[in-house]
Amino acid sequence: MRRRVFLMAAPLALAGCGSGEAVWAPEAAVARARYRHDGPPALTLYTVNNLGTGNGAHSALLINASERVLFDPAGSFGHGSIPERNDVLFGMHPQAVDAYASYHSRASYVTVEQVVEVPAPTAERALRLALGAGPVAQAHCTRVTSGLLAQLPGFEGIDRTWFPHKLMADFGALPGVVTTEHNENDSDSLTDARRAVARRLES
Repeated sequence: MRRRVFLMAAPLALAGCGSGEAVWAPEAAVARARYRHDGPPALTLYTVNNLGTGNGAHSALLINASERVLFDPAGSFGHGSIPERNDVLFGMHPQAVDAYASYHSRASYVTVEQVVEVPAPTAERALRLALGAGPVAQAHCTRVTSGLLAQLPGFEGIDRTWFPHKLMADFGALPGVVTTEHNENDSDSLTDARRAVARRLES
């Protein structure tokens, strides 16, 4: 079964990790969805943290290069308007980015967003690495994301790690990082989360 083709049919894990299955959207769908953001080249690390245990639950990387995509390794977020190729989600326009943060933020989870501007060649290298990194197995999201970042110039201080909190701390130590926390007090129901994303993207 293909993940993330339609949100309501996607298998979801509470912490935001999916099955790690191979997915390859057709070229026509990707071409229709491609989105070029007019902001500066940047990398945005998302870390989903469990408020009860204090542990990190998921890592993902938004890449603003010649197009803006989300590398969501073994992630569960999805919608029919956002085609996927092996953990890379295309068409990450502002509403899709907002929906992603909101999807993971609920009564028991907070989503931490860390943004850093990078030279255009660095963003393009991150994009190329993301396109070749998946599909990623379950529970390997932070391991693969940290490994990708460690290959970029200026990110040599990123240690390859299994732990979202460790990656978040390493990323936060980079110069120029801007951090935002997304807190929502809605229910932990995944059905509610799916419906909320659909409302955001279909309104």
